Amino acid sequence: MPVFEYKGRTLAGATVAGQLEAKDRKELERLLRSRRILVSHVSKKPAEIKLSFGSKRVSKLDISRFTRQFATMIGAGLPMVQCLEILSAQSERPEMKRIISEVRESVSSGTTLSEALARHRKAFDELYTNMVEAGEIGGALDTILVRLANYREKADALVRKVKGALVYPTVVVIVAIGVTAAMLTFIVPVFAKMFSGLGAELPAPTQVVLGISGFLQNYFWLLIGGIVGAVVGFRFWVKTEGGRLTFDKFMLKTPMFGTLIRKSAVARFTRTLGTLLQSGVSILDALDITAKTAGNKVIQVAIRKSVVAIAEGDTITGPLKETGVFPPMVTQMIHVGEKTGGLDDMLGKIADFYDEEVDAAVSALTSIIEPVIIVLMGIVIGGILIAMYMPMFDIIGKIS
Repeated sequence: MPVFEYKGRTLAGATVAGQLEAKDRKELERLLRSRRILVSHVSKKPAEIKLSFGSKRVSKLDISRFTRQFATMIGAGLPMVQCLEILSAQSERPEMKRIISEVRESVSSGTTLSEALARHRKAFDELYTNMVEAGEIGGALDTILVRLANYREKADALVRKVKGALVYPTVVVIVAIGVTAAMLTFIVPVFAKMFSGLGAELPAPTQVVLGISGFLQNYFWLLIGGIVGAVVGFRFWVKTEGGRLTFDKFMLKTPMFGTLIRKSAVARFTRTLGTLLQSGVSILDALDITAKTAGNKVIQVAIRKSVVAIAEGDTITGPLKETGVFPPMVTQMIHVGEKTGGLDDMLGKIADFYDEEVDAAVSALTSIIEPVIIVLMGIVIGGILIAMYMPMFDIIGKIS
């Protein structure tokens, strides 16, 4: 955000000068008019070059912690600017400290809190700023911030559960691949030299293993290049509309992970939409924001259809049923919530229920995937060892 230097006069005729952050000159003049300052001169301050070797990324945990502390201070009756000043001073991360300081300066100059937060989209997303704006308009900012803090903490916990379920199998797979590659690269060639002097035809499994080992030794660079190319190509493909939709549909149908992804997606959707509706955001705006933060293209498409359906006077239940992602119980409860006028409460109950379902799914996935990976790892490594010892068994059999 650029900083402008200005000079002007107050309505009383006093000369004033200072610096102010704004998107452009028009916004600066609007801000100064709101402070009853007549601008006479404006110039853009040259950007300062800052050298930083630390990470400039603000984590979700930083934002969740900031929201909870901010909500507690506002609820205690402290002025907003003072709250932001305290939070900035106690922040340990330089980037977070800078963002809070800039928000405080913007609020001090007359900008609303939601507008000040919206200038930092990488830290505060559209859901966040819209809820804060609803709280400011409704005069219930303290309540909204508490609700927002609860939402973020539960959403972050959900993400951690899903990621936690993938850590162990990922580590085991990486170790298994490393051990297999080391055996094929360093151990199998020793056997290959020994077998070359036998002069006899080797068993088929042994020939296959030796062939794979030879390929790794001679064309290792080609394998690495192919893997890198495949990863880069996949990343480009998955960023396209069709690619993302196809991939998300595939992931929802995978045997072990599909159930977990579906339940976490339902929990995220219902939690987000319910929180927005409870905060006073209109149903169409809430659905639009929820679609942008859905995290799953299949659900995003369904929500977009729901927006069209509601605009035409229909309900959101129909488009959600068509996706096949939402279980019948969920769509029925949403339908009941729409009919009774308690959709926000119903969505909260569904989200709580599916948070527990995700816990159960994570435990089930972990208990299933551990033995499966161990068995596969044993089959691969055991198969290599057996293939290497098969010629020796033949030699021993002939000698005896």
